[in-house]
Amino acid sequence: QAQLVESGGGSVQAGGSLRLSCAASEYSYSMACMGWFRQAPGKEREVVARINSRGITTYANSMKGRFTISKDNAKKTLYLQMNSLKSEDTAMYYCAADRGILTACPRGTDYNYWGQGTQVTVSS
Repeated sequence: QAQLVESGGGSVQAGGSLRLSCAASEYSYSMACMGWFRQAPGKEREVVARINSRGITTYANSMKGRFTISKDNAKKTLYLQMNSLKSEDTAMYYCAADRGILTACPRGTDYNYWGQGTQVTVSS
């Protein structure tokens, strides 16, 4: 089954850190493309970070230097380490997976499998 379950969200002061986890089923974890996305109220869902089957990572520009995506293949878990959090990082964060097209992963948010999300609230 395609299952993705996020955890690790919560409330944190600006400048603080959180680590989000995404526990994936074997089926979901086997997919070539995985990533973290977020959506704030009234805004479009956006890409936060992505990682492919070779471990190549990409980040939205605003996340570079602050967020780190990684995965543990043995535990079938995707992580997002979030440092130097800002109030504008407040959003629902989602884990997603996609099989990809040929060797390419979706460029946007059009992933096929999604978790339910975990809320991150950053206060100043």
